[in-house]
Amino acid sequence: MKAVKTEYIPRYTYNDYAAWEGRWELIDGVPYAMTPSPIIRHQKVCVNIVVHLSRLLKDCGKCKVLNPVDWKIDEETVVQPDVSVVCEDVIEEKYLTNPPKIIFEIASPSTAFKDRNIKYKIYESQGVKYYIIVDTYAKAAEVFQLENNSYKKLKDAQTDVITFDIDKCKVDFDFSVIWE
Repeated sequence: MKAVKTEYIPRYTYNDYAAWEGRWELIDGVPYAMTPSPIIRHQKVCVNIVVHLSRLLKDCGKCKVLNPVDWKIDEETVVQPDVSVVCEDVIEEKYLTNPPKIIFEIASPSTAFKDRNIKYKIYESQGVKYYIIVDTYAKAAEVFQLENNSYKKLKDAQTDVITFDIDKCKVDFDFSVIWE
């Protein structure tokens, strides 16, 4: 069987994406369904990350922790990181337009390939300073830091404390608290 030519594959834009029901991501014009909803283990770890980061950043007047929110990179790419830290004075109400400083993606069997490959490259190319891929089953997180426009793996964190240095804020993130 011959492969389908890429010019025959439909491509979509942000305007198409904005009209769709349910949760989606759009990467290079290709839609990715974000359903079904994440399992409870995923949601618990996500909440723990948000709460921990929020406590650590409470005195930073500029940095904010966000649950899944659209980040419109261009007309054909819109992603929804599980947890983002943004450090901006003004945030567009509909979606983010600037790269977050920190992104946590909680990998599941259905998203692991996309998180470890496609999103990894997107976040790296867009200048996201820290990218953390969380494995709830192994209770481990791969922590990457952007250096010279490429990600360098800092650590496979389980109970480690990693310092994230973002803008004028420096936070010591304790990974042991997110597994509870």
